[in-house]
Amino acid sequence: MPSERAKAAGAPVEVDVSTIPPGMMISVEWQGKPVWIVHRTQEMLDMLAKHDDELADPGSAVPQQPAYCNNKYRSIKPEYLVVLGICTHLGCSPTYRPEVAPVDLGEKWAGGWFCPCHGSRFDLAARVYKGVPAPTNLIVPPHKYLSDGRLLVGDDSKEAA
Repeated sequence: MPSERAKAAGAPVEVDVSTIPPGMMISVEWQGKPVWIVHRTQEMLDMLAKHDDELADPGSAVPQQPAYCNNKYRSIKPEYLVVLGICTHLGCSPTYRPEVAPVDLGEKWAGGWFCPCHGSRFDLAARVYKGVPAPTNLIVPPHKYLSDGRLLVGDDSKEAA
């Protein structure tokens, strides 16, 4: 484990993603910021293509992710999403609401994050909806897999870890 001083300086953080139950999210800290890692189910992945017309940037044209995550899942492995847990509006921390259900506004909720401070919404690929204060999708930090179940957040170099 890196020292507190090294963590503050931005040392990469290793995470065992194999222990995250399907549909659940964990939070780790990297560079003093929350990083959310979601183990998406097949149902969650299937929902992603069903509401592109409601999103501000469904194709992730604004570069809020490394090139290797510029795909419909915004991830290296479709089942695992890695994003900074900071709203792109004013830096709040949105609430994870993975359930697919109606929301108070009468529209269908396809699961994702809701920022209670100002009402921004993000889907399960951390893409921002139209008409909310957040201007862009959530940020995907640099990361790489060390093995099937081990993830390194904060380093995407090709050298051996």
